[in-house]
Amino acid sequence: MTALIKRDELKAAIDAKSVTVVDALGGEYYEKQHLPGAVPLVLADVDARAATVLPDRDAAIVTYCSNPGCPNSGQVAERLTALGYTNVRKYREGIEDWAAAGLPLEKA
Repeated sequence: MTALIKRDELKAAIDAKSVTVVDALGGEYYEKQHLPGAVPLVLADVDARAATVLPDRDAAIVTYCSNPGCPNSGQVAERLTALGYTNVRKYREGIEDWAAAGLPLEKA
């Protein structure tokens, strides 16, 4: 099971530029809004794109999707771990929690 990260810790890591955030929703959801600096990577593309999008397998990575009921972030996190990424966590509460807290979002 993927380790979790809470909103405050994730915000601090984003502010410090010490984490790569992965948007597991992708597509139109990513274009509409995403966490600051997030890169889109959906499960279907992990095997083909992970090495390019996430070249450092030891870097801090956090996946997220919409909310705790969305399976995408966990699936992407588990696949990254299976591919040898060593520091992957999941922001289970997702973008809905981030937005509800009034934190900044970006558009593509």
